[in-house]
Amino acid sequence: MTYKNSILLLFILLTSSLTNLSAQEQEIPKAERLAWFKDAKLGIFIHWGIYAVNGIDESWSFFNGYISHDDYMKQLNGFNAKNYDPNYWASLIKESGAKYTVITTKHHDGVALWDTKQSDLNTVDKAKAKRDLISPFAQAVKNEGLKLGLYYSLLDWSHPDYPNFTRNKKRYSDDADRWEKFRKFNFGQLKELTRYNPDLYWFDGDWEQSAEKWKAKEIRSLLLSKTPHTIINSRLQGYGDYATPEQGVPISKPDNEYWELCMTMNNSWGYQPNDTTYKSTNQIIRILVDCISMGGNLLLDIGPKPDGTIPKEQVEILQGLGRWTNKHKAAIYGTRAGIPHGHFNGYTALSKDKKILYLYVDNKPNGPLLIKGLKNKVNRIWVVGNGTKLPYKVVGKQYWSAVPGLLYIDLPESVQDKDVTVIAVLLDGEVDLYSEAGQKIESN
Repeated sequence: MTYKNSILLLFILLTSSLTNLSAQEQEIPKAERLAWFKDAKLGIFIHWGIYAVNGIDESWSFFNGYISHDDYMKQLNGFNAKNYDPNYWASLIKESGAKYTVITTKHHDGVALWDTKQSDLNTVDKAKAKRDLISPFAQAVKNEGLKLGLYYSLLDWSHPDYPNFTRNKKRYSDDADRWEKFRKFNFGQLKELTRYNPDLYWFDGDWEQSAEKWKAKEIRSLLLSKTPHTIINSRLQGYGDYATPEQGVPISKPDNEYWELCMTMNNSWGYQPNDTTYKSTNQIIRILVDCISMGGNLLLDIGPKPDGTIPKEQVEILQGLGRWTNKHKAAIYGTRAGIPHGHFNGYTALSKDKKILYLYVDNKPNGPLLIKGLKNKVNRIWVVGNGTKLPYKVVGKQYWSAVPGLLYIDLPESVQDKDVTVIAVLLDGEVDLYSEAGQKIESN
């Protein structure tokens, strides 16, 4: 074999091996792609669609038979977006302290908010708005330096080739040709969405079909081939990157290293004027702190009106969040899960280097704060947001015992935040905890 032939054979073998690598092996490492997400801590979800016109449940209202599909679709005539200001939306989201946002490009009702070429069921061709609503928002989000997330429903109860229509009515049960038409439609829309170069894809509706039927693996490969740095939520039948618990705050830290809690401000995802059961800003801040303490994010939802304005209650909550996050940003972004419960009677977090312990105080303490089992020497303690240095003392440390003493920290009422006060404890090294039951005192 000649030298040239040897080189040619080596090239062919190398090319073949690279071609045969799985999509997963060619991906940018997960830790690299999700680094920003782990640091972000707060995102804003946006449920906006024709369901805001009548203030009814998005998609589910016709699926469950509360309203006919025809009457549901009549809302297209009232969805005008006449006061839609994507630049204001993006600036308000940034003001809240959120680092990313996720907008519904298409819910289960099949109405696309961008100028899709896969069907005419979109806000350009069918809605009174007569415009693409995603493109200007995507640009505004990028202009504000925020990360862009796109919500997309895999199922489509309005598509003529999707098998399920309502809870009690199917279009078909087994028709391979029609299913393949729908699958091509899905891939066509997803390919269109890649042009926005999103940082995050937020799937929903995967429960109705298997990963094989959706071709979930191929969906993931398509998206990462077009937008390599993007991340994908868990609702892709096992082919996502991070977990998405919904509404209920996890009681214990989720197993997945990367997760976010998606939660409404009231009890509705979309705009419903009769739903006035809003959580207070204080309650939402405390939920955010709960997520931070377990190493997760909060994806807080807003539901704009059909004209594109954001209800004043939601604006006030976002602005109230912004007051608190701006004051305490050092103890929010880039932090890691805190120390185990039992060491401190409250929520905690750690700096990336684990040398600063943050204490979140969401009540008015009746006396000094207490930390148990801290083996580190404390270098300094201060109030995050105003820098006030706090006095502290260690009580009960015996020279002959390895058990640490009790660390008491004085917290005057004059330095407490009206929502959640944050205390920073600077340690002499990485946090080191004593977690044994204690030592028995032996009598002579």
